[in-house]
Amino acid sequence: MSESLNELGVLERPEASTPLGWLFWVCVGWLTLNVLAAIFANVLPLVDPLYQNYNVVNAGPSLHHLLGTDDLGRDIFSRIVFGSRVSIAVGVGAMLIGFGIGAPLGMLAAYRRGRFDTIVTTVMYVFLAFPAIVAVIAVLSFWTPRSLLKIILVIGLASVPLVYRVIRTATMAIATKDFVIAAKVQGATDRRILIKELLPNIAPIGVSFLLIGIATVVTLEGALAFLGLSVNPPTPSWGNMINESRTVMSQNPWLVLFPSLALCLFLLCLNFIGDRLRSHFDVTEVKL
Repeated sequence: MSESLNELGVLERPEASTPLGWLFWVCVGWLTLNVLAAIFANVLPLVDPLYQNYNVVNAGPSLHHLLGTDDLGRDIFSRIVFGSRVSIAVGVGAMLIGFGIGAPLGMLAAYRRGRFDTIVTTVMYVFLAFPAIVAVIAVLSFWTPRSLLKIILVIGLASVPLVYRVIRTATMAIATKDFVIAAKVQGATDRRILIKELLPNIAPIGVSFLLIGIATVVTLEGALAFLGLSVNPPTPSWGNMINESRTVMSQNPWLVLFPSLALCLFLLCLNFIGDRLRSHFDVTEVKL
């Protein structure tokens, strides 16, 4: 079918794409380093993040403690590495749940339209009318004891309506294109059109939104930590570490500086990669 659509001149394909650039690969390398460190933290030569050494309380960076220690003598570098596990797991896990439910529903609703689209869209917009952050805080406040899986599940379900709206809008913009109509005329099944024709064209938007969504959820986890609604101490996360540093900032500025820097760099890289991928893989209709 692709050959026939190519002859018709209506199959969408990327035109001259924007180069990714060296900064893109620097960001990819930094994210890869973060993810690998989070996965293999247990086998890396790191100090136990929960070990309290009262001989080096609030110590500055040194050869023995690269980023210093906190007010309980725990190694900051080790806690940042282990804390990335929680922050990254919440961001990735929640958005995978959101996309796993919201994306298929959004594509189906935009493609089929009719009563199915009306019912699902109405339900999603009702949920969107209620502030998601308020719902997350309310559920996590009462759903105790809290765990990492519960946090991921609650945030993931809260992200479904927003993912649905983005994917539905993107699909509606593509579903009326000539190449989709040509595929229907040639007898392609709905499944083939959704997977072969629509999915590749909305994938750049989806990937870009996924990365930005992960960054948003990681930020949300940090905000929840300030409210005491993230993982329970002493389990480290970037949000918990920044929250714990509030009482000792004047005595130990390293305790707030390094976790904040790790969080900031991670978010900047995610947003930059998402933006560059959207520009690079932008697809436009081939002219006749």
